[in-house]
Amino acid sequence: MESSTNDDRTSEHLQFNNYKSLISAELELIPRVFDIRQNFSDSECLVEPILQRIHKIRSEKLLLVFFLNLI
Repeated sequence: MESSTNDDRTSEHLQFNNYKSLISAELELIPRVFDIRQNFSDSECLVEPILQRIHKIRSEKLLLVFFLNLI
């Protein structure tokens, strides 16, 4: 029984670390989009993949928020 509890805690800890990594990645990518848009006239082809990644990060974060009961 104790092993199961430890496994659950380890899994939760890993998922929380993943959540923190996703926040960090999102915070790094958002300013890049603004920088690219300021420095390139035809920037949409450059920022589109970044915006798609930000969207994916937000979706992953939302799943973890519910799983970890952060709201």
